[in-house]
Amino acid sequence: MKKFFKIFLVISLIVFAFNLSFGETYDRNETFVAGGGLWNTPTNWNPFTPWNATTGTVGLVYETLFTYDPLSNNLKPWLAEKGEWISDNEYLLTLKKGINWADGNTFDSNDVYFTFDISRKYELSYSNVWNYVSDVEIIGKYQVKITFKESRYHEWSYFLYQQPIMPHHIWENMTQKELLEIANKYPMGTGMYKYDAVGADRMIWIRNENWWGNNLFGKPAPKRIVYMQISGNNVSLGMLMKGELDISNFFIPGVPRIKSLYNLTTYYKEAPYMLPENVAILFMDVNKKPMDDSNFRRAVSFAINSEMIAEKVYEEQVQPAGSTGLIPIDSWKSYIDKDIEKNYGFNYNPSKAKTILAENGYKDINKDGYVETPDGKTISLELVVPNGWTDWMEAAKIIASGLREVGINVNAKFPDYSVFLSMRQKGGFDMLIDNASSSVSKTPWTYWNWVASNRIYTNEITQGNWGRYENKDLFDLIIKFNFAKEGSSNSKEIASNIEKILLEEMPSIPLWYNGMWFQGSTSYWTNYPTEDNPIGYPSTWGGKWQIGGLNMLLNMKPAN
Repeated sequence: MKKFFKIFLVISLIVFAFNLSFGETYDRNETFVAGGGLWNTPTNWNPFTPWNATTGTVGLVYETLFTYDPLSNNLKPWLAEKGEWISDNEYLLTLKKGINWADGNTFDSNDVYFTFDISRKYELSYSNVWNYVSDVEIIGKYQVKITFKESRYHEWSYFLYQQPIMPHHIWENMTQKELLEIANKYPMGTGMYKYDAVGADRMIWIRNENWWGNNLFGKPAPKRIVYMQISGNNVSLGMLMKGELDISNFFIPGVPRIKSLYNLTTYYKEAPYMLPENVAILFMDVNKKPMDDSNFRRAVSFAINSEMIAEKVYEEQVQPAGSTGLIPIDSWKSYIDKDIEKNYGFNYNPSKAKTILAENGYKDINKDGYVETPDGKTISLELVVPNGWTDWMEAAKIIASGLREVGINVNAKFPDYSVFLSMRQKGGFDMLIDNASSSVSKTPWTYWNWVASNRIYTNEITQGNWGRYENKDLFDLIIKFNFAKEGSSNSKEIASNIEKILLEEMPSIPLWYNGMWFQGSTSYWTNYPTEDNPIGYPSTWGGKWQIGGLNMLLNMKPAN
């Protein structure tokens, strides 16, 4: 209790010291203030470089053909009126009529064709679509047919709500250099918001009063979205408590204890409070001894107490991951084979870990408390996470402690992020934790294609599978799953085989479901997404607007 009051005092001082008023410029009842996804001064609004673009560029301004809501597992037509497979290798897109770009130009098939064709002409972030698409054809002013050389059903459904459509009349005459290097300061999209202003610590979007969706969905209530660059979670919490911030997408320690005092909203009223967003995973370099032994890796899995991490580090704001690593959303849960999970899964069981080690020749020969390899060599390993990632640092300490308790000598180390990134991509680590591309999606293919990526045959890997685990049978199964129609019996059979290999071989270990961090203040806005009101995905991160974030905006209501 004493510790709590110290934390409370610090936060109170931050609230007192942090004075940020919008009243002089904007009506606070029309202004939605957000934080958690802007880390630097906004300088880029280029949809061709979405990894650098200010949050909202894709979603609020440039829209996608479909949106996806993980809560309802609904792939919702957006710029498209509908999309349908008209044969095993042909997909017909019918576009909505009556949509204009913010400059008044008509949105039509030419824009969709251009978005595809420019990635065939130039090497862009999404040019890999041409690995499986053979042709894009304009059928009419509002219809486009896509012909596939390989019908990658899962990859395609992901593409439909990830790729923004660009206005051909603005971009079509640009060179590749211009496409990739232009800041695009005044982005011209079809979306519900437009560029208003930018400051050193904020991006301001203003409602597009002529947005095509106003008649279909209703006009979004916030006239402006002010996206703040906030230095850390304590400042974010202070702003929430004072009503200066409406939505925070930071991980904030202490929220479960004070949320009721300040009428803060979280998605769940009680633990786990947060929706799951991605999977924190322990990767091991399988080309190093003793991590090259699947028995050793399985022993490691039984020595990790993810329940303790969820409770002690995250105050039960997250859930321990299941053995398959698949997030408990309908689009992923439907592929979990319960029998595979029961027969090959793992849980925290130190005795089981010790038994596996002993049965496979790992014994404490020199009586120092730690096992040696079957050929008598000392084991001394490091588990790395980035310095400053305090929650992961504490989790790594718990994991290392649990491994030492079963006789595996592991110590947690915290290199700078740049060093961590180099180790992750070039190798040179023993164990590390990462969650980079394990986010919720319409298909578990995105998870498997990352955690067991087959793109490991280079000096520097960037697509996952950081431990460089090689298994051609597994790689082939993930490819076959991509080619199987979603929800088919064939796709579920393939999924079972993928899960079996991953659990038998254990090249990586799912730890916990990292949270979709969300705290909402009800001082000015209400009707946030909650378990009792699942009307959207409460995230303002870049890349999440079209995954339920737009639904949240459309349902927000002024408190007064």
